[in-house]
Amino acid sequence: MIYPCSDPSAWGPSLDAAVHAVQRGEVVVLPTDTVYGVAADAFAPDGVTAVLAAKGRGRQMPPPVLIPDIRTVDGLAREVPPYARALMERFWPGPLTVIVLAQPSLAWDLGDTHGTVALRVPDHPAARALLSRTGPLAVTSANRTGHPAATTAADAQEQLGAAVAVYLDGGPSPLGEASTIVDATNPAGLRIVRDGGVSLADIVEVVGEDALLKPDSAEADADTHADSGADSTPASDGSDAPYGPDGPDAPAADRGEEPRP
Repeated sequence: MIYPCSDPSAWGPSLDAAVHAVQRGEVVVLPTDTVYGVAADAFAPDGVTAVLAAKGRGRQMPPPVLIPDIRTVDGLAREVPPYARALMERFWPGPLTVIVLAQPSLAWDLGDTHGTVALRVPDHPAARALLSRTGPLAVTSANRTGHPAATTAADAQEQLGAAVAVYLDGGPSPLGEASTIVDATNPAGLRIVRDGGVSLADIVEVVGEDALLKPDSAEADADTHADSGADSTPASDGSDAPYGPDGPDAPAADRGEEPRP
């Protein structure tokens, strides 16, 4: 069922329905600033499995996690480098996803993450209002794998149908394109995994060019992390880049693949 979620003064019943669905371990669709996302409680393994099933993909393509604010980071991540925190402080809420090392004690199962998690604070009032009540949500783009990312609730419902308990309709997606994804799991520097809503120039302005790994270094680092078990998961587009374009933040027309919120 689609619930209206555009007017903060009237969206209370809609958010209630979504919160109750999440608490029951069900799947919901929510608006974000990038594209619509399909979500479940990040700490409910059955819910995460249902999200992946709705998408038509497996554990090797784990979803990112949306959080309500930057204060949530230290409960979910460890050894976050200063340059990663600087990017979070500058671009959150907004279209930047940061891959970090996950706290090993967390009782969750997002799939084959190899000890990492991709975090983002969305710049959308309805999304943040929901997250403030549910806590972290495992979220990927509201579409079937291989199909365009939904930029309206109706688009999402057409693709996902009864696999979703509640559709929150916040109107057309403001940005309609992917978040930028950066990998901050290497102490030696930052790796750009995917271009998106935050430009390379904007990132360099915050952290400086010296904080960025050169392409050769990034490839070597990916190999090292894969060997050590500390690398992030394979990219959703089937490449070796972690948390790649397939998801709620991916570009709507990302080289023929789908986006991620």
